[in-house]
Amino acid sequence: MRNPVITLANHTHHGTPVVSLCFEKDYGLISKVKTLKGARWSQSQAYWYIPQSDFKLSEVFERLSPVAFLDYSGLKENAKSLINEHDKPKDKTSVHRGVADKLSPETESKIEEFSKWMIHKHYSQATIKTYIGTLKNFLLFTAKKPVSEITNQDVVNYVNDVIIRNNLSFAYQNQTVNAVKLFFREVMHAKIETEKIERPRPEHKLPNVLSKAEVKAILEAPGNIKHEAMLSLIYACGLRRSELLNLKPDHIDSKRHLLIIKNAKGRKDRIAPIPEKLIVLLRDYYKKFKPQLWLFEGQKKGEQYSATSLQQVLKGSLKKCGINKPVTLHWLRHSYATHLLESGTDLRYIQELLGHKSSKTTEIYTHVTDKSLQKIKSPFDDL
Repeated sequence: MRNPVITLANHTHHGTPVVSLCFEKDYGLISKVKTLKGARWSQSQAYWYIPQSDFKLSEVFERLSPVAFLDYSGLKENAKSLINEHDKPKDKTSVHRGVADKLSPETESKIEEFSKWMIHKHYSQATIKTYIGTLKNFLLFTAKKPVSEITNQDVVNYVNDVIIRNNLSFAYQNQTVNAVKLFFREVMHAKIETEKIERPRPEHKLPNVLSKAEVKAILEAPGNIKHEAMLSLIYACGLRRSELLNLKPDHIDSKRHLLIIKNAKGRKDRIAPIPEKLIVLLRDYYKKFKPQLWLFEGQKKGEQYSATSLQQVLKGSLKKCGINKPVTLHWLRHSYATHLLESGTDLRYIQELLGHKSSKTTEIYTHVTDKSLQKIKSPFDDL
């Protein structure tokens, strides 16, 4: 399983210096590229590009490297002019130190072996893509030495010289450490002491939560019953995006008012109650669209609805109801959990409904619920 390749190069577009991003047509990649500041499509040149004034190597690296192999060898000569001031190293060591243009056939073979191992172990497609992408970037960084001679210090150097120096995220660093540990333990059986590779200190970010009024406005905004049904199911049952897209008609038990969520994150099944009002909406949707294989299908019968299209549905709803927050589909899941907690639902039940392995994951919602906070009297009132 090979990640798609994105080739970065310096160009001039209508007299403006730009960085081009060339890759085979892939709607998933296109949706990622569109999120980059200044990214535009050139019809005449048939490539995506970013003006050099907007180009941030760290942003491109963080958003695209988990899902694609980045060939940025064409930028090396002019890298200094393309990296923003806050991305520049404090010494003469550049972010490209030790980076090769490509991996050796032997290393590629080992990566392919790693991919097959993950498939055999039933890792999700998303995890496999992420791990292969982050591992390739690490191995390019260390390509001057044989893979069998890589040590823990090389991991430390990569974290310091690339991840930290370029302000890449905690999540990206954690994914890199996970991928490296697995690869060397299961494939290389090398001298590297994987148990001693430390993960970054965890971040403690609060989930983004919408008010009930905002959720109501978002769910009522679509003029299409399919779009309304999709967004409503995500909120009403606390679904992840992939869980919604993988639903089939027989996963709805309308008599018992239950939704059966198959093979969710961690390859676990779970059930969630479906409100009566949503059952009625789903019946009307089913009568109109008559899906064959998937509960929500694309333009063609039997074709799974795409994640990109689903995101566009949410984007359209936000525009219609005038909500300017950077809402994602996962915000609806966060809001579902928080609203349950505010209505008095026991945290243990919420953990089951969300499919969380650990109760600690669910406990984060106790920090954003306003049920208890509203009872606190501020000393400002006594002034």
